Amino acid sequence: MNFNYNLPVNLLFGAGRAVEAGALTAQYGKKALIVTGRNSTKKTGLLDKMTASVKEAGLSYELFDKVAQNPLTTTAIEGAELARETGCDVVLGVGGGSIMDCAKAIAFLAVNEGDINDYIFNRKVSTKALPIILVPTTCGTGSEGNGFAVLTNPDNGDKKSLRCNAIVAKASVIDPECMMTMPKGILASVGFDALCHCMEAYLSKIGQPITEALSLSGMKLIAENLLRAYEDETDTDAFSALSLASTYGGMVIHSAGVTLPHGMEHPASGLKDIVHGKGLAALTPVICDESYHAAPEKYEVISKILGGSRAAGCGDSIRRLLEKLNLNLNLSQQGIEEKDIPWMAENCMKVSAAGIANHPRVFTREEIAELYRKAL
Repeated sequence: MNFNYNLPVNLLFGAGRAVEAGALTAQYGKKALIVTGRNSTKKTGLLDKMTASVKEAGLSYELFDKVAQNPLTTTAIEGAELARETGCDVVLGVGGGSIMDCAKAIAFLAVNEGDINDYIFNRKVSTKALPIILVPTTCGTGSEGNGFAVLTNPDNGDKKSLRCNAIVAKASVIDPECMMTMPKGILASVGFDALCHCMEAYLSKIGQPITEALSLSGMKLIAENLLRAYEDETDTDAFSALSLASTYGGMVIHSAGVTLPHGMEHPASGLKDIVHGKGLAALTPVICDESYHAAPEKYEVISKILGGSRAAGCGDSIRRLLEKLNLNLNLSQQGIEEKDIPWMAENCMKVSAAGIANHPRVFTREEIAELYRKAL
């Protein structure tokens, strides 16, 4: 047994703890750039709580509220310019995975020169970024627990992660109460994303004992609690369990990476701006059907966690869960057409080489194209 595990993130977990964000942010700077989305944190009142917390801690702040789903490299560039122009020395990201990813990219770009795409494709490297504090509002991406920032280049549709330890948050405040205002459809989508993180890290060829243990725990927590939360938005225990599982998912992919489902979804949402969890819902069962024989013992474990019994039935176990979540979708329903498949297959080879290689079965470009067709 020979492996490395390094993830220097400070996690503060518990209901009602979001208000601690201001004091935490004050430990790392004097002026914060608060990064959030356009609507949800304003509607729920969370943004007001965060600004009050920041003010109470003695910080000044600037607000950057232009982040959309599938955040763009250009948005991160705009946010970094605002941080530099206004003298912000710490970044507070408040929102779902897109907001947290963009906040991390902004913190990186604020102190690094050049084209962000060079850093994303490892043509350039840096080990510095502004300090980052994160407050997640969805239990899905796990961005609060890793050094990934997924961005889409609007010029060519490339959707790929900026990855480095410099953008691991100095502290993440995981408050399950912040998750309980999600609409059911969003909860289903982000919850399935969290499940995929845990499944893919568990299956990954570069996984190791720590990621395997956390992945298994995350899958079990999601299997036991996602439907509970979906059916009862007041179930605090279920949301707490999902929040923990989501963070586990983010932590494990930091070390074990993702595999083919995420690798194939990124070209789809990079091209059509579809909801990430819905893209995964269309692709994951199809990929399972064609992959289980390459790691039958692990696929059997996943199948049993989800209520099945056999490796060969893992895809169907996932479909049954998706049906209960009203998430049993195909790619056609999300605007993907047959004519898009050649570009997506080619782009998958470009942006998702690691995920392809980490998957239990390594598929060729032609085989990936056929998987897209089956998922239409």
